[in-house]
Amino acid sequence: MSTPVSTPAAVGFEPDEIRTSEPTRSARLKWVVVVDEALPPGRAANAAICVAAATATDVHGLRGPDAVDAEGGVHPGLPWAGCTVLTAPAAQLAAIRAKAAASLGVYVADMPAAAQHTRVYDEYLEAVAAAGAADLPAYAVSLVGPRNRVDKIVGRLPLMS
Repeated sequence: MSTPVSTPAAVGFEPDEIRTSEPTRSARLKWVVVVDEALPPGRAANAAICVAAATATDVHGLRGPDAVDAEGGVHPGLPWAGCTVLTAPAAQLAAIRAKAAASLGVYVADMPAAAQHTRVYDEYLEAVAAAGAADLPAYAVSLVGPRNRVDKIVGRLPLMS
C-alpha cells in the first residue's frame, strides 16, 4: 500500500531564516530532487524541472532576491538555499516518496510517469484519477524539509550526472 502524498502547509522559511550571506548548508531546510536513474537525459531534466516548479511555488522563502547586474539588468531570484539533484532506481524512488510523505514537516512534490505520457493536462489528471497510488510510478520527487530528515530519507544517493 502506498502512502499518499500530502503537502504540508507550513513547510518553508520564515523571513529571519533567509540568510543569503551564509553557505547553503547553514539553511534549516534542505531541498533535494530525486530522479529515476533509468530516464534518458531529456525526460530526466523535464521531470526534475516539473517537480522543482511545483516546489518553488509551494515552499515559502525558497527563492532569493532578484540579482541586478552592473548594467541594471534584472536576473530573477534563484533558490538561495540550493537544490541537489540525485538519482535512484525506480523502486527506491517509490520508497523515498512513501517515506517522505509519511515524514512530518517534509514537503513532497512528485511527477507521476503519466505526466510524460500525455500531452493534454486534463488527460494527465484523468490518468492519475483512474489509478491507485501503487500504479503511479514517479519519475521524480522533490523534497524540502529539515536537513536531518531529508538526509535520512535520501541516504547517500549519487548526484545526477
